[in-house]
Amino acid sequence: MRDVPNAEALLSGRVAVVTGGGGGIGAATARLFARQGAHVVIADVDAELAGRTVEHIAASGGSALAAIVDVRDRDQVTGWARSVLDRYGRVDVLVNNVGHWLRHPGNFADTDPQLWDELYRINLHHVFVVTHAFLPAMIRARAGAIVNVSSVEGLRGYPEDPVYAAFKAAVIHFTRSLAVQVGRDGVRVNAVAPDVTESLQVPYSRWLSAEEQSQWPQWVPVGRMGVPEDQARVILFLACDQSAFVTGHTIPTDGGTGAAGGWFRSPRRPDREWTNRPIAP
Repeated sequence: MRDVPNAEALLSGRVAVVTGGGGGIGAATARLFARQGAHVVIADVDAELAGRTVEHIAASGGSALAAIVDVRDRDQVTGWARSVLDRYGRVDVLVNNVGHWLRHPGNFADTDPQLWDELYRINLHHVFVVTHAFLPAMIRARAGAIVNVSSVEGLRGYPEDPVYAAFKAAVIHFTRSLAVQVGRDGVRVNAVAPDVTESLQVPYSRWLSAEEQSQWPQWVPVGRMGVPEDQARVILFLACDQSAFVTGHTIPTDGGTGAAGGWFRSPRRPDREWTNRPIAP
């Protein structure tokens, strides 16, 4: 499929910024946005991944630009945002996609406060920093759509890492609160909360045994693992005019897992007490 804009493209001519756009959900979103006519701007710390996504979009006839930016660094973000606005004159869509659980922390009582800071910076702080850099231009234009990528763990109890869950929940509440504040300025703010979706951080295709792979229909109500494109399509909906009357909401993009279940103690996993995988708990 070529990424050439057409008369019915949902983002025709718009400038869309995607953080973490080099791989996984971010790359799928960047590619889909380009197919829908957007000029896509990718920020990523991985130059190879970012370059690969831009090359894919360009080879398909789309428009994309990559910058190597650590979105946790305010100075880097400020300079990058200035260059984007100087080049394009505006930003119509911002997708705050970066996030990571970093590593398995064990019980909260045993965690190092330094890990809390690291989780904060990669899951919540950067959402503030990047949004703060681009929001004024959207307000001046009285138009814009921001989509934040949270997690199902921001919507339910997450016994494996309460700190990560707290920051993902904060993304959801920031989304809700900012949407109310800037709604009359023409800016909409929404979020998605993924679960059971293949990504760079959660490579289910490598993690799951053959036994577990066969149990997707028992684990997920829709009967399969999610792929990055599943998330990208919902992000596109929230970014385009099809959702013009939607703001302040978080869509659980989870294949139905939130409606059906949660985490279970698992004596079959001596290394980790909890599981949400399709094995007998």
